[in-house]
Amino acid sequence: MNTVSGSVRPRRRWLRSVSAVLVLVLLAGGGWFAWAKWLGNGNPADQYVFAAVQRGDIEDVVTATGTLQPRDYVDVGAQVSGQLKKIHVEVGSEVKAGDLLAEIDPIVLQSKVDATRALLRNQRAQLMERESNLLLAESLHRRQVNLMAEDATTAETLQNAEAVLRAAKAQIEALKAQIDQSESNLRADEANLDYARIYAPFAGTVVSITARTGQTLNTNQSAPIILRIADLSTMTVQTQVSEADVTRLKVGMEAYFTTLGNPNQRWYGRLSQIEPTPTVTNNVVLFNALFDVPNPDRTLMTQMTAQAFFIAAAAHDVLTVPASALAQDGPRRPSAGASTPGAAKPPRAAADKPAAAPAARTATVKVLDAEGRIAERRVTVGIGNRVQAQIVDGLEEGTQVVTGQRQPAGQRRAATGMPGGVPPGVPRR
Repeated sequence: MNTVSGSVRPRRRWLRSVSAVLVLVLLAGGGWFAWAKWLGNGNPADQYVFAAVQRGDIEDVVTATGTLQPRDYVDVGAQVSGQLKKIHVEVGSEVKAGDLLAEIDPIVLQSKVDATRALLRNQRAQLMERESNLLLAESLHRRQVNLMAEDATTAETLQNAEAVLRAAKAQIEALKAQIDQSESNLRADEANLDYARIYAPFAGTVVSITARTGQTLNTNQSAPIILRIADLSTMTVQTQVSEADVTRLKVGMEAYFTTLGNPNQRWYGRLSQIEPTPTVTNNVVLFNALFDVPNPDRTLMTQMTAQAFFIAAAAHDVLTVPASALAQDGPRRPSAGASTPGAAKPPRAAADKPAAAPAARTATVKVLDAEGRIAERRVTVGIGNRVQAQIVDGLEEGTQVVTGQRQPAGQRRAATGMPGGVPPGVPRR
């Protein structure tokens, strides 16, 4: 029994020693792995997010929303009261200047014209009678003058003849004034009769009809609108720009917009007007900025929603990096001009004036060098926006720049407060 017991004890001590060594090895390996994972430098690709310097186009724009309206349109209304007898066009009809659009029942207007014409004929007949009386009064007056010269009549009779002559002349003048007034009334009545037939003032498209056949139009209370004609060959984009951005706009600067139905197509124009009086909506001050765009194929329609972009600066075929790669912006300095590599180019080949490039500035970026290490580099930045920035000098195409830092898995788990980094309320997969 003592021999067996004595041989078991050394074996147990050996097993314990081996177990202790294995535990130490595991602890050392786990510590090294944790240090390499969370504390060590490791591979930069595991610590940072990279993006390559690319060549492309960049724009610094002021964005705004707006609606489309025809540049030239007119609301065609009725100038006389009456019942709308017939409308000769429909919404979407193409009309030319002078085409008949609608008719108002002319019976009342025609009767008024006929009455005025009859009154005018009566007054002209009276004028003929008054002219005959004038001839008689002139003859009697000459006779009395001759008789008075021969002392064959009295002064009283001569005075009566003169009074009759003057009265006859006055009656003719009064009647001529009445005729002039009647002729004026006739012209107005005939014009009102012509107004019963409504013609197109210019060529365009009927975009809306607000009246209906049989409706009674009363011009004494308001100016009733029958329809609207618009020239859809040129559309006006009416945008609302915030007070923070309106100072960046200049009349004549290039602008474009996209529509909800075709976000990939751009329609270009130039800013033509900035209205000085703003509109206030929910305590937000907005200024109306307008520009025109051609619409030869009638693709654009009234009241379409437009996402507008006013180009403050633009450059084509230049080096760009994500905006998140820039850090420690330095002071601005004058741009190097056209001779500087990567300088801004006109936003479009057909543009009359290129968008002005802003003053260049310096910034710091982190790059991955040829040996796989992270190094800082000073660069000159040109045009920039919230997404990209133009690199004028300091980088080459294809260089990998740091745009962010990866968060270690352990920190992600600690940030969420849950094992495995799963936020509360999100089911595990």
